[in-house]
Amino acid sequence: MNARVPAEVFPPGEFLREELEARDWSQQELADILDRPPRLVSELIAGKRAITPETAKGLGEAFGTSPEYWMNLESQYQLSKVTVPNDNVARKARLYTQFPVREMLRRGWVRASESIEVLEQRFCEFFDIADVTATPQLSHAAKKTHAMADTTPLQLAWLFRVRAIASQQVVPTYSKAKLLSAIEKLRALILAPEEIRNVPRILAEAGVRLVFVEPLVGSKMDGACFWLDSNAPVVGMTLRFDRIDNFWFVLRHELEHVLREDGKAENRAVIDTDVGDSKADLPECERLANAAGADFCVPKAELDDFVARVQPYFSEERVLRFAQRIQVHPGLVVGQLQRRLDRHDFLRKHQVKVRAFILPSADVDGWGSFTE
Repeated sequence: MNARVPAEVFPPGEFLREELEARDWSQQELADILDRPPRLVSELIAGKRAITPETAKGLGEAFGTSPEYWMNLESQYQLSKVTVPNDNVARKARLYTQFPVREMLRRGWVRASESIEVLEQRFCEFFDIADVTATPQLSHAAKKTHAMADTTPLQLAWLFRVRAIASQQVVPTYSKAKLLSAIEKLRALILAPEEIRNVPRILAEAGVRLVFVEPLVGSKMDGACFWLDSNAPVVGMTLRFDRIDNFWFVLRHELEHVLREDGKAENRAVIDTDVGDSKADLPECERLANAAGADFCVPKAELDDFVARVQPYFSEERVLRFAQRIQVHPGLVVGQLQRRLDRHDFLRKHQVKVRAFILPSADVDGWGSFTE
């Protein structure tokens, strides 16, 4: 039930005047009792001075009331003088609760406006919703789902930015056969870091839209897979870990989601955080995608054989010779061994950075780049 609001709120001075009249005290006498200047009492009664905590305590002792009584009178009076012409504050609070407004404005995903009406409209356009109370739907499909319910505002904003960029790409109709062929072409690139620049072109030829958007702080995302329509898969990546092994692992992980059409029938995005996590309660689709990512980086049979032969003596020389023999970059072997050994400091120098190779040839938002 809403609190009742009185039709008129009187200044505390009115109540102070009544207390003086009830006791037949003069303002001077109250000033003497409080040991305060007469002007203070006069200004309190006239409403020219607010009651402070110190004054409230003195009045409470003088009249046998609580200090809170006088502070409440002052608070109610001051609040009654504040007029709120509209519900701008509440509407802004709702907007900031639903979406990462500050970060989206900073990145230019939505243009700022002093008008809450205009700002709400721009956010509605970004998320393709009729009004700010509606639930954004990432897919084109008409059926409504609750698939976005577990998505955080940070993740949701990132997904819609990826969708906006992917929607502008012109690529052939997706073909699973072409993607399988593309994956074999990608495998030929994993020896040299600079060859990563060819990845967007190869996937586009198979009908897969690849987009890189810098992650929003706190989103904890590595990548995602979703479908613009039944023939338009999208792979988004954050590149939050700039390492050659992480790039290839996450990419192949997301491509496995595409091959298996994960999320397509359910009209939802597959959001991946902490890709490669080996928790026992992972969904089957995630376990399969992890296995595909790991096997792409270093074939499992080859890695199992190498580990069985050399453990526990994983010297740098042996790792480099093994990587050379199976024709992969040493950083990919190091990444898989780190997972096996649970030693994330092991030979880290070989996990070279690759972001600089991929960004110039891809559709990107972040890291100083922006795709219209």
